[in-house]
Amino acid sequence: MTHLDPPGGQRRPAVPSASAAAALARCVSVEPAKFAAAHWGHTPLLSRAAELPEPAGFADLFSPADADELLSRRGLRTPFLRVAKDGQLVPAARWTGGGGAGAEIGDQVLDERVLEQYAGGATLVLQGLHRIWPPLVDFARELGLALSQPLQVNAYLTPAGSQGFATHYDTHDVFVLQVDGRKHWRIHPPVLPDPLEKQPWGGRADEVGATAQGPAALDVVLAPGDALYLPRGWLHSAQAQEASSLHLTVGIRALTRYALVEELLALAAEDQRLRASLPFGTDVADPDAIEPELTETVEALRDWLLRADPGAVAARLRQRAWPAARPAPIRP
Repeated sequence: MTHLDPPGGQRRPAVPSASAAAALARCVSVEPAKFAAAHWGHTPLLSRAAELPEPAGFADLFSPADADELLSRRGLRTPFLRVAKDGQLVPAARWTGGGGAGAEIGDQVLDERVLEQYAGGATLVLQGLHRIWPPLVDFARELGLALSQPLQVNAYLTPAGSQGFATHYDTHDVFVLQVDGRKHWRIHPPVLPDPLEKQPWGGRADEVGATAQGPAALDVVLAPGDALYLPRGWLHSAQAQEASSLHLTVGIRALTRYALVEELLALAAEDQRLRASLPFGTDVADPDAIEPELTETVEALRDWLLRADPGAVAARLRQRAWPAARPAPIRP
């Protein structure tokens, strides 16, 4: 008889294991307590290869040869690959096609077309590697345990002298792990501190562009084995140098107080006062008609919040928080 462990395993340890701590140590050059107090969610951290525990860098996790293996022999489909050039995504129709005779697949990555894009200066973004590449499956699981946050891993393969994306910010924290080649990064302070997933940079493109014209908070070239931590919201752009560049980006989805509010509101559906309809004929466009209903709703919500069960909220948050790696394997 077989069983399938739930995502992330049967239970999470109260204290991260040694392997989880080692995964974090590969990404930051300071002690975990200092990283948590001084950098996590606040300021970038540059860690040079000489300051990190793995002298060989990150090629054991993913290498240029591994990228070639995925692109040429593993039958990738969208959205496990994106292609970007001059700050814009290249439509998938230009580098995908049918899967061959008998295969009912229309979005197969065609390596010869991908290589044409790459030769023309496009950046290749291999996505979701925490789901499909065994060394990164394991690394993501351990790092997720160390951070108690859901995460994902992408790889960026950029031709010499090219820049895949314009200056932008992410709505998640990232670790940049430089695998091969060198890449020039320019980092600027946020135009919107701590953005939520529903607040992407595109809605503030003018502010982002204007800030990017000013002096950089950090102007640095990453070499193989270097790591860079960026909190969500920090503006960044990156350009490959004299040779092609390969780096991993570990994206850490933020668990925020707003997430607590979302889970509380979901649980609040249990309260009958909050499920009640507005009075018949209420003119929702009239502030005077809405005011007493708003007052009653706030009172009902306050009463419910005082009775909210932290255990129920924690259970819902855990569904967001388990590491976004593959589940434990099926075992006999």
